[in-house]
This record gives sequence, structure tokens and C-alpha cells, in this order.
Amino acid sequence: MFTAINRRSLGQLPCLAQRFHSTLVIAEHNNNQLTPITLKAITAASKVGGEVTRLVAGTNCAKVADQIRKVQGVKKILVAQHDCYKGLLPEELTPLILATQKQFNFTHICAGASAFGKNLLPRVSAKLDVATLSDITEVKSQDTFVRTIYAGNALATVKCNEEVKVFTVRGTSFEPAAVERGSAATEQVASPSPAGMSEWLEQSLTKSDRPELTSAKVVVSGGRGLKSGENFKLLYDLADKMGAAVGASRAAVDAGYVPNDTQVGQTGKIVAPELYIAVGISGAIQHLAGMKDSKIIVAINKDPEAPIFQVADYGLVEDLFKAVPEMTAALKK
Repeated sequence: MFTAINRRSLGQLPCLAQRFHSTLVIAEHNNNQLTPITLKAITAASKVGGEVTRLVAGTNCAKVADQIRKVQGVKKILVAQHDCYKGLLPEELTPLILATQKQFNFTHICAGASAFGKNLLPRVSAKLDVATLSDITEVKSQDTFVRTIYAGNALATVKCNEEVKVFTVRGTSFEPAAVERGSAATEQVASPSPAGMSEWLEQSLTKSDRPELTSAKVVVSGGRGLKSGENFKLLYDLADKMGAAVGASRAAVDAGYVPNDTQVGQTGKIVAPELYIAVGISGAIQHLAGMKDSKIIVAINKDPEAPIFQVADYGLVEDLFKAVPEMTAALKK
């Protein structure tokens, strides 16, 4: 028996195939609040096509599930609650993700390219015996993605032929999904037996009245040119007047001027604020990789040949110890 297929039917086949794509997005949260990068991962997942499902694992994460229910683009929310998920350890989350993947047969698994996502998804990929696409900046199609290479100096378009595509999403490259008019269904999923390989004890978080570095609209960063940690007070005073977060180059962190959680760059945090002010930073490739997507870049450096001026929208060739206090004084008026 033969079935006739006309050209119109053939033209609809890609659309039909698109419906069978499904993406599992792993939620990053603290049991009370969703981390902003997870909303951007949802946007990336939506561009893949097909249904988007969100996995929320934690100890008491009903509040987080309620937040995600309002997010546009999410079809279903899978919730797993168990004491072993305290701290979101990859050793405990990986068996849950594998069990969920086996049950629902997702074609894509993703998370934000934060410390959480970078810690978790390579382990998931290894267990699935597939490659990980790290830090993608664009979704071309369901199997083709763009990611940065050479410290962000070049873009690579990569086609992934793996049965399950596992990728992390660069938060500065995608807009957050809208938290309104969503209507996702919630489903409880069973937790596998605890792996027992590791145990979450505690975490010590730096508390600050300033905005979080990765989500701040204005960032003031200092480099080796500040000469000491005490001199960073110049940047703190300026940042307080602007409602800005304070960052630093790797050279400043390695010199012990500031804690490593302030580092901006390839091996630090990736930021893309509306305004980025680089003070006493030469502009090494490693640092530029973490901030060159900023909307407006202002550089202050006494060396007119500093590489930072090549990417800056505005540059001031001046001694920072003269320029920064003058800027702070002007903001007080």
C-alpha cells in the first residue's frame, strides 16, 4: 500500500520535526529566588524550538516553582525536593537529570554559563557520553550554535550532531524571558537515591549594599594602576555615588588588592552593563573577554597607548588619582 505525499506535505515536514524538539533547562536558585541568568537560558531554549521544560531541584523550592510558572515560554515545570539537593551539588543533581532525561527523552539540556552551570553540565555530558557546547552566544537552529573562542576574539559556528545537545548559555548574549502571562504546568518528579559522594556543609557569601556585579547596570572596575587595595576606596566612593557595582582586573585580584569574586574577565565574571568604567586597566585580552559586550565603555588611563582605548567608546588620558576624585566630587553637586 502506498500513500501519496504532495509537495505541500513535504514542505511541512521540517515544521513537524520542529515540534518534537524539547529542551530541559536546569534552574539555578537559592530556594527563594531564581537566579537572573536562568531567565536568559529560557530565552535561548525558546530559540531552539519545541517545548521548554524547567527542572527545579532543592530542599524547599515551591516558591521558585511559582516564579517560573509565570515565565513566558515554559511549558512544564518538574519539581524535585530532597535534602540531598541542598547546595545544588552536581554529584546529587546529575542522577536526577539523567533519570529525568530517560523519562522524557529531551533533545536538549541547558543551563546558564555560571559557576553552577559550568560545574554541573560537563558531568551530565560525560554520563550521557556526549559533548558539551559551552558558553553559547547565539542559537542558529536546533543543532547549530555560535560560541566565542580565543578569549572572545573570534566566533565559531558549531553544528552538533549529538543525540542530546548539552549546552551552557552566556547570560550577556540573551535577553531575560518575560516573567508574566506564563501558564506552565507543574509536575512532581521522584528523586533517585542520594549518591552520597559529597555533602553540603556551608557557604560564606560576601554581603554588600552595592548591586550584584553580573546584573548591575553600571560597573566601575579597577586594575593594577590603582597600586594597592587601599586605593580601591576611590572606586568604592565613585560607585556609591553612581549606584554601581565594583569589579577588578585579574592583575588587581592576583596582586591581592581585592577579593577574587570581583574579577571580570575570561576566568572571572562576564558582565555587560549599560555603562562600564575601566580605571587603571590596560585592557588585556583576558579582561576584554569579560566586558566588551557592555553598552558604553569608558576608559581612564594615563597611557595613551593602552589597548583598552581600542574598545572604549570614551577615553580619558589622565592620572586616575586625579580624575576619579574629580568625578566623585562632580557627582556630589
